[in-house]
Amino acid sequence: MKKLTVFFVLLLSLSFVAEAQLNINHFIRVGRTRISIGNYTGAIEYFNIVIEFKPYLAEAYLYRGIAKHSLEDYRGAITDYDKAIDIKPYYPQAYNNRGMAYHNLKKYDDAIANYNRALEFDQNDESIYNNRGVAKMALKNLDGAIEDFNKALAINPKSTDALMRRSNAKIVSGDTKGAIKDLNEVIIIRPHYAAAYLNRGLARFELDDYASALRDYDQSIKFDPQNALAFNNRGIVKHKLEDYNSAIMDYDMALQLDPEMASAYFNRAMAREILKRPGYENDYKIAAQLNPQFDLSTRRLDAEQMAQQQQNQKNQSNAQQQNSGSSQQSSQATNNTSTQNQQQQNNQSLAQNKSNDKEEEEAEEEARNRRRKMNLIVEDSRDLPSEQEEEEVDDGRIQNKNIVIDLQPLFLIAAFEKNGVDYDRFQYYNIVIDDLNAKNNYDPLLSISNKPVTTYQSVFENFILFFNEKISIQENAHNYLNRGIFYSLTGDYNRALQDLNKSIELDDKASIAYFTRANSLYKMQEQIELLAGAQKNVSITMRDKNSTADPETEKVTSLDYAKILEDYELTLFLNPEFFFGYYNRAYIKLRLGEYKSAVEDLNRAIELEPEFAEAYFNRGLTKIFLNDVEGGAMDLSRAGELGISGAYNIIKRYCN
Repeated sequence: MKKLTVFFVLLLSLSFVAEAQLNINHFIRVGRTRISIGNYTGAIEYFNIVIEFKPYLAEAYLYRGIAKHSLEDYRGAITDYDKAIDIKPYYPQAYNNRGMAYHNLKKYDDAIANYNRALEFDQNDESIYNNRGVAKMALKNLDGAIEDFNKALAINPKSTDALMRRSNAKIVSGDTKGAIKDLNEVIIIRPHYAAAYLNRGLARFELDDYASALRDYDQSIKFDPQNALAFNNRGIVKHKLEDYNSAIMDYDMALQLDPEMASAYFNRAMAREILKRPGYENDYKIAAQLNPQFDLSTRRLDAEQMAQQQQNQKNQSNAQQQNSGSSQQSSQATNNTSTQNQQQQNNQSLAQNKSNDKEEEEAEEEARNRRRKMNLIVEDSRDLPSEQEEEEVDDGRIQNKNIVIDLQPLFLIAAFEKNGVDYDRFQYYNIVIDDLNAKNNYDPLLSISNKPVTTYQSVFENFILFFNEKISIQENAHNYLNRGIFYSLTGDYNRALQDLNKSIELDDKASIAYFTRANSLYKMQEQIELLAGAQKNVSITMRDKNSTADPETEKVTSLDYAKILEDYELTLFLNPEFFFGYYNRAYIKLRLGEYKSAVEDLNRAIELEPEFAEAYFNRGLTKIFLNDVEGGAMDLSRAGELGISGAYNIIKRYCN
């Protein structure tokens, strides 16, 4: 079934089918333009249309994959690249892109296999060699990486990408001078390339050539004055040259550009402490909060523990020597008096105590000096192999937005005034709602939605008055059902339940009445819990993807939802094809912690409605919670493809 706005929109959509088929290139152009301007979710919408009309067009899958790739939905991108390759097995760009997606998932062998396939069809694309070289670097195959960068340069001797990457490989292999030579070539080709100066500054810094490094950082900042890394690293050079005041100014600028740069706080703290300026303690504290590796209290504790361990070992050694000496003295001078023995022991004890005091003072001094001797933190801009996780940056992209991770809510029966259509509120078509609308003569026009309805309260109150009149004329199940729906929408759940009970009494075969009663019972229970202070957020707390804990042991306390589940059960008994019933029942089960049973209901809902975005979203969250990260990522990818853009944020945070 297709996702519609309202019924006449369906007719409108049919009217432009023929034109859309004739202008499919227009949709591709618009989709590609949206990719170029960073509107990736909008691009996906356009390529969905292309795929709808021309599912055999490999380019549509390729570009939709590129959009997903840009949203960091790498698994979803791979799925689209797979389809493009199935349609066009000789598609080098698809293999290259799929290789990059595997690389981002740290599946470097799979990435290299795809680059190899891409090169079978196109041996003159320098980007493929560059990408394969980066993957080989990740696998610590430095010789192979340099060989690939050489091949890229053979195709294009002025490829600054290949030169920059080869310089990185040389840095890792220990050939710092060779790396500088490559960066020199980059700067000759692109004299205003700030990143090349920054990387060359790093290389020269590693050679302790501070004067040259300083000049490079000056140039990097000149061409890119918004680069916080360059200011931080220039501050370090000045710090090394004992120009602490100027170093602090650079650290200040780095933090102005990037207020969450932990290394800049740490470096500034060290400079301030040397100059005995106030505020260094707070800088250390902030650095530790932003990055635990800068937590001095932990480092100091480790140092003190090490010193204490060394002291204990020395004490044990001294004690053994003392015991050995006492035995020898006892055997050689058995005629010494007990008074002499006691005096000797006292003298030894006094000497030992003095020695211990001195060693403790030295250990404490060493701990105090440790902070002053710690290395400054250099920010590395080069693309070098690393085991550390990248920091998340909110740069405006959807996948970088901070969102609240919550389930998509229940679906309810709602309504619009006749001809009062909200085009932004997508609805799912269902024959049950169609039958209700036919009986109402499409006024009120009922729909099913999980979007907020608070702005329609006055409309719903008018419909209650409308059905008051109808019930006064004819008391039948249909009229009571409709009035019960609108009482529920206005939050008057007691009257809603009275009308719904009456409707079921008059017609116990109407599945939608049980569905609406279950929804009303849940909303009433929700309000009771809220007033009692026991409201629990209907959400799934995302766990660490490496967690091995059994999620079934983390069920929330079950409240009395038996009646709600019973009504959903009756709904589905009377109408097994009503996919909203499975979705809503899964929602309640998730609230009760019955995760595996909820997944079964969501499976059935998706089977009945393959484009049920909210069901994919909730199933994806649940799978991740149950430690099925791969399955959860694919469900969230599908939810994002169908329009729930928040899914991409969750993919980035919990699946990549």
